Amino acid sequence: MIELRDVYKTFERKGVSHEALRGVNLKAEKGDIFGVIGFSGAGKSTLIRLINHLEKPTRGHVFVDGEPLDRYGVKQLREARKRIGMIFQHFNLLETRTVFDNVAIPLVLLKKSKKEIRERVTELLEFTGLSDKARNYPKELSGGQKQRVGIARALASNPSILLCDEATSALDPQTTRSILDLLKRINEQYGITMLVVTHEMSVIQQICNKVAVMENGEIVEQGNVLDVFGDPRHPTTQNFVRTVIHNEVPGSVLQTLNAEPESRLFKLKFVGPSASEPIIDGLIRRHDLKVNILFANMTEIQKTTLGHMIIQLDGAAPVIDRAAEYLAGQGVQIEEVKSL
Repeated sequence: MIELRDVYKTFERKGVSHEALRGVNLKAEKGDIFGVIGFSGAGKSTLIRLINHLEKPTRGHVFVDGEPLDRYGVKQLREARKRIGMIFQHFNLLETRTVFDNVAIPLVLLKKSKKEIRERVTELLEFTGLSDKARNYPKELSGGQKQRVGIARALASNPSILLCDEATSALDPQTTRSILDLLKRINEQYGITMLVVTHEMSVIQQICNKVAVMENGEIVEQGNVLDVFGDPRHPTTQNFVRTVIHNEVPGSVLQTLNAEPESRLFKLKFVGPSASEPIIDGLIRRHDLKVNILFANMTEIQKTTLGHMIIQLDGAAPVIDRAAEYLAGQGVQIEEVKSL
């Protein structure tokens, strides 16, 4: 479990103060994959450095597995860090060491026996799909393979928490998907709590169950991923969600619509079972109006289907009102967005 309570972090450089974090509250429960998203300078990297105590909060408290890190002595802090694995954006591998030796580094530092090191590293290389690369050097690997080495190394000491700092931003889309699938498998198989820092909403969509959106050192919105994707409130969150869920009609399409007096535009949202029901067919059969589907898309979030649709309804005002009531009665979230 990871928790930040009313955390502030201020840096002082040459007499100038910079408040990197302001009143941050965040809680990742055991087994969560908690995503933290924000643009550059939002405070994401500072936040992750507080969790492994590479930085100390100016105010507030950071808890790991229920224990406040700021009350630990040097020895206790060293023990706590053994429970925290770290995956970096640029891999941070030793170029003069083989894949096997890179993965073994945490175990060597823990003074494990050669037998224990061999068994653990062999297990992790098999788990990450690198068994045939044990004697290769980093320069002989692809970017995705290097990140797999970094992941195996982070798992070597059997951590209960895994911190991922922009772990896929240096990778191509196909490799990114494979690395995210691996992280999901780690979470499911080992029950490791993950905190994933990223600027890509697609990463949040693919593996996270909770998300916090950061801007200017503050968390502006957080919650379950399905709730945040389905109903983003803050403008920054809305901008991020639009990168993976497109639910706006292009202006060029709006200009071609027939601006009839009795024509109205509605935005529909389908969550779960309603997304697979023939609701639009029922709408047409039950009401004397014309339905023009301008836009539709479906996305899967946490194994739940989230659908968006924008429709133009042409007909008498009372008929359109009854049609809107029918849609709402079918479990569809409906919003009139523009009168034509």
